[in-house]
Amino acid sequence: MQRDPKIGILVVAYNAASTLASVLDRIPESFRAQVSEIFVCDDASQDATYLVGLGYKALSDLPITVIRHPQNLGYGGNQKVGYQLAIDHGLDIIVLLHGDGQYAPECIETLVAPLASGEAHAVFGSRMMVRGDALKGGMPVYKYAGNRVLTTFQNWAIGTQLSEFHSGYRAYSVEALASIPFHANSNDFDFDTEIILQLVHAGRRIVEVPIPTYYGDEICYVNGMKYAKDVVADVLRYRLNSMGFGQGANFEQGGDYELKESIESSHGQLEAWMDRFPPSEVLDLGCAHGHVGGRLRQRGHHVTGVELVPNEDAERVLDRFVVADLEQGIPPEIDGSYDVVLAADVLEHVRNPAKLLRELHEVVAPGGSLLISVPNFGHWYPRFRVLAGMFDYDERGILDRGHLRFFSRRSFRRLLRDTGWRVARVDYTGLPIDVLTEGEVGLLGRLLRGADRVLVKLWPTMFGYQMLFQAHPEEEDRMEEIHLQDALSSAADVVRNAG
Repeated sequence: MQRDPKIGILVVAYNAASTLASVLDRIPESFRAQVSEIFVCDDASQDATYLVGLGYKALSDLPITVIRHPQNLGYGGNQKVGYQLAIDHGLDIIVLLHGDGQYAPECIETLVAPLASGEAHAVFGSRMMVRGDALKGGMPVYKYAGNRVLTTFQNWAIGTQLSEFHSGYRAYSVEALASIPFHANSNDFDFDTEIILQLVHAGRRIVEVPIPTYYGDEICYVNGMKYAKDVVADVLRYRLNSMGFGQGANFEQGGDYELKESIESSHGQLEAWMDRFPPSEVLDLGCAHGHVGGRLRQRGHHVTGVELVPNEDAERVLDRFVVADLEQGIPPEIDGSYDVVLAADVLEHVRNPAKLLRELHEVVAPGGSLLISVPNFGHWYPRFRVLAGMFDYDERGILDRGHLRFFSRRSFRRLLRDTGWRVARVDYTGLPIDVLTEGEVGLLGRLLRGADRVLVKLWPTMFGYQMLFQAHPEEEDRMEEIHLQDALSSAADVVRNAG
């Protein structure tokens, strides 16, 4: 039998001595029996908020814990403490309630219902769902206008359709909170925007419910202009992070690499290259979920995938799936002869790509092909970062924090030559414009894509985002020369170490 969810309420309070007791009184009687924990977090108030909370706890049968932060953590920082408490106490649902009474506790059951039913991972109370209610409830016209402008911009930039981004009345699945890095968010008021970005990025379901608007005598501590600037900066940073620019660590908790859907991406272009091959034996190195290999299999190819960890999706869509660490080289299970070896976004993740490239000679059939995609470190973005003294790793893209090796066109050609591969074809991808525009390539997206295409053709080593190579094994006499060079190099190393 399914148990009832453990529900908590987080009351964030700052200088709320005059309103806190009233807010707690207004929690509906019909809901109180469902509440497992109430955390009243006093953010180093300058009034008697903490004492009011202790006094209310002494007189109430509600399961209240009153916490006073010795230093002001900020609106976002206060939430971080509360959400971690919810995780630590094993709660299923946590409701964010403001201690100043701006949001109606009477609506709390409406917020919790979609979470309890499994319909949502987050529920936001919206003052904008019912036309005209916000202004009737006393929201100042300038705040209403600012709210609408910012929400419209955020929906456009993120690809959402929320009626309001700026309500502080929310309820969350604690499991969803635990899965996102909310501790990396701002301690300021834009924390609420950043947590939306994290939920959207993680594919979590957000539901809105209408709530009444109330503006009374409470003091507003939000600097409107700073808040707007921070929100816009968060959204733009999110979009750039999605393209692979900027660190944006608070959007990622870690995870698998996804299929690059665009036909102009490295995956899309390599698939197009494969259309020129007859049905072939294909070895897909670093196959992840088998997205690319599965599509190739649908085209008539027989695909064997190799990935570091077990993956049920890959096992289902590929002909054969092998779990192996490519850092250790080609696994012994790969004992066949393949017409095509696919290394899409793989070689930059291994410490010794030369070793792997040499071993691939043992599994490529005579006349076979090696298809590779690698990021272009000569692209203007890493060049600029290095020139400006700002080199660091990003969450994805060319400077992905998982990349161990970086290549320019010249250095990668040399690597292929030194490991016995003859380059037959080189091509480039442009910026992932479709990621920036959430797949909806409007006029702006078309203009950006067109300009980027032109720049890639004019100066590929500067504007090519990724490099694509098709290579074939060198002739036997050339391979003997390479093996001799390797042996001499190894001997020199032995002599050097002995000295």
